[in-house]
Amino acid sequence: MTDLTPYFTRSDGAYVFARWGRPIVPVVFGVDDATLSLFKGAIEAVVVLANHKMDEVDTELGANLMVFFCRDWAELTEVPHLDRLVPDLAPLVTRLQQADANQYRIFRFDDAGGIKAAFVFLRLDAHLEQVPADTLALSQAAQVILLWSDLAFTDIPPLALIDGKAVLRPEVADVIRAAYDPVMPIAARDPAHALRLAARVQRPS
Repeated sequence: MTDLTPYFTRSDGAYVFARWGRPIVPVVFGVDDATLSLFKGAIEAVVVLANHKMDEVDTELGANLMVFFCRDWAELTEVPHLDRLVPDLAPLVTRLQQADANQYRIFRFDDAGGIKAAFVFLRLDAHLEQVPADTLALSQAAQVILLWSDLAFTDIPPLALIDGKAVLRPEVADVIRAAYDPVMPIAARDPAHALRLAARVQRPS
C-alpha cells in the first residue's frame, strides 16, 4: 500500500489534513480576463475531480478563495482591507521579501477543522513569468484543494507534462479524489488517516 503520510506531514513532524468544508467561491486579483478565465477553469476542473462544489457567493465571506498577483510584495500592503483578512500582513510581507519568495498560501478553518477560506499570493518574478498561465493555474488549484504538507511537493511537483500539456500527476489526482470521499473526515491529525486514504486510493473502481 502506498505511504501517503508525506503528503500531510509537516516539517515540524505534525500530521495535519484538511479539505474544504464548504463550496469554493474563487476571485482573482491583478490579472487580465484571459488569465482570470484560466484560473477559474483550473479551479473548477480540480473541484469536479474532487466531487466537491463551487458557488457564486459565500454567505459569510463573499469569496473564500482569493488569489492575488503582484510584482512586488509591498503591493499587498496597498490592497484595501487586506490587512483585515490577513492579520499581521506587514510582517508577512517583510518575511516574504527577505525570503525572496514568489508564492505563499494561507488557510482559514471552520469549527470542524475544514478549510473555509484560502489566500494565495503570487509574485511574478522571473521564474513565474516563464510558467504558462494554464500550468500555473492548475498547479495553484491543486495546492489549495487540500491542506498539503509544506514539504509535499518539494521534490516532485503536483503536475506532469504529457505531450507538452500540464496535467495533474495521477497519484496526486487519486489522493484528491479519495480525500473527498464522503466517508472520509473533513480534517484529521492522526497519521492513521493516511492509511484509510491509501485504502481508498488502492480500491478498484
